[in-house]
Amino acid sequence: MTPTEVPKHETVMHTRDAQIARVYAQALLNAATRQQKAETILAQLHLLVHDLFAAQPLLEKFLSSRAIKRHQKEQLLRSALENDLDPTFFDFLLVLNRHDRLDLLRAIWLSFRDLQDERLRRIRVKVRSAAPLSEAQQQQLQKELHDDFGLEPMLESRIDESLLGGMVVQVGDYLYDGSVRSSLDRARKQLLTRSNYVIQSWRDRFSPHEGN
Repeated sequence: MTPTEVPKHETVMHTRDAQIARVYAQALLNAATRQQKAETILAQLHLLVHDLFAAQPLLEKFLSSRAIKRHQKEQLLRSALENDLDPTFFDFLLVLNRHDRLDLLRAIWLSFRDLQDERLRRIRVKVRSAAPLSEAQQQQLQKELHDDFGLEPMLESRIDESLLGGMVVQVGDYLYDGSVRSSLDRARKQLLTRSNYVIQSWRDRFSPHEGN
């Protein structure tokens, strides 16, 4: 595969809050690793910021608001989450609350995931394809990515019917575009370029020259 670099954009991970979130995430990961709970807590973080916050958007606003008192947030955390979360993770939420940092939960999840991937030598790979990949295709893609990067690829696949066929693979800032749509677009651009060249050549050939 020949990669194309994806343009970088300013994201939340470039802010001072992201740096603070990474410090908290590292502390949580250290504690979770000592207790052999890193994957469990990562899963609970993901459920909290993606599933629960999506289902209950007012909950995220409540926890993130600086206008709401800490003791009110703690009461809600205890009544809504204490019985369902790992004790280490729940205690971590209480620490965030005491420091008015519950608004960083999404950034903390992302940093925690990235730090855990680094620790386990994993790499996240986004895959778009026109149809679901077969088991053989997934294994071949994982092998190629492992050979290229020397890391264990974690495929995050989704269907994109606009591609018509083939797949688009994104690894960090690099894009491997092997889709039929991309091939057609390249062919169309080549035809247009060739046509424009031929037309201009004929114009130059038959246009009157100065001095005739």
